[in-house]
Amino acid sequence: MTPPFAINGRFLTQAMTGVQRFSGEVTLALDALAASGELAPAPRLLVPRGTAVPGYRALRIEQVGTHGGQAWEQHDLPGAVGDAFLLNLGNTAPLRLRRRQAVVIHDAGVFDTPESYSFAFRAWYRMLHRALPRLGTRLITVSEFSRGRLALRLGVARERIGVVPEGGEHILRESADAAALAQHGLEPGRYALVVGTGAAHKGLDALRGAASLLASRGMVLAVAGGADPAVFRSRFDGTGEAVRPLGRQSDAALRALYENALCLLFPSRYEGFGLPPLEAMWCGCPVIASRAGAVPEVCAEAALWFDVEAPEGLAARLAQMLDEPGLRDALVARGLERAAAYSWDRAARALLRLAGPDGMRPS
Repeated sequence: MTPPFAINGRFLTQAMTGVQRFSGEVTLALDALAASGELAPAPRLLVPRGTAVPGYRALRIEQVGTHGGQAWEQHDLPGAVGDAFLLNLGNTAPLRLRRRQAVVIHDAGVFDTPESYSFAFRAWYRMLHRALPRLGTRLITVSEFSRGRLALRLGVARERIGVVPEGGEHILRESADAAALAQHGLEPGRYALVVGTGAAHKGLDALRGAASLLASRGMVLAVAGGADPAVFRSRFDGTGEAVRPLGRQSDAALRALYENALCLLFPSRYEGFGLPPLEAMWCGCPVIASRAGAVPEVCAEAALWFDVEAPEGLAARLAQMLDEPGLRDALVARGLERAAAYSWDRAARALLRLAGPDGMRPS
């Protein structure tokens, strides 16, 4: 038996980013443990009224409160928790619960890359992240890199922050969308893929040389994610049709894009974990990435690396991928082996061991 605990389900009301992906997949894995009888009693999932909730098998869904957003989390949620321990998976948590909760803070980006966030957003997150450990809330993050950065920025000992690496096998849950490539005029093996937003720390300017190289080989740079197509194209004037903004993609379409790409290019200057490279490796797509943030920790020797301070190195690595016989196949094999070490079931079990003040474990 485990102590009774509840899950903060506010993530179900938010747009999908890596944080919401983590929250959703860990919740699904906890639901699976509860459905199998390994986790008892089944956790309660607390959500704002009117929230669309997936079909969980064992979680006990409770729609509570009268507010939405931060007001719901800070004012409605604490009163609904009762005597349970609250698990917060998406960077924020109600201050009133103090020691009776754990929070997963994914990175120290609001301190380290302030240019990526609005003033109001980073001011609120900085205040919240500093206050929670001082109130006794248990801290968890997703990588050793983030643990070090949070310890420094929040002024707490590293030992006070647990680490729960993410998974990536969700990308294989749905069959690949066979129409995804044709929809965007892409040919198998004739494009390099980028997955990410246009946030400043994503380092998309480093792709200019790669786009030019691809254009010279009659190939294209396909960009999936939330980057505004007009803004993205403005960064790559002169490459014409070599840049193909795709917009947000379903998991089925993204799987097809990974499986048929020459490689994934991941030039981010700062990552608390780096989910797209892990998804790519699960799909047999080799990775070229900047040696920055937690990405080297996640990919290790399964990727080709370039120096984030020398972005021209990305094009050089891409040329190596194109021209060196056997390199792509070797990276695919290394990536598949590396990816197998990360799963959402492992993440959920690690979270149960770390989350509570005394730890919560499957029975």
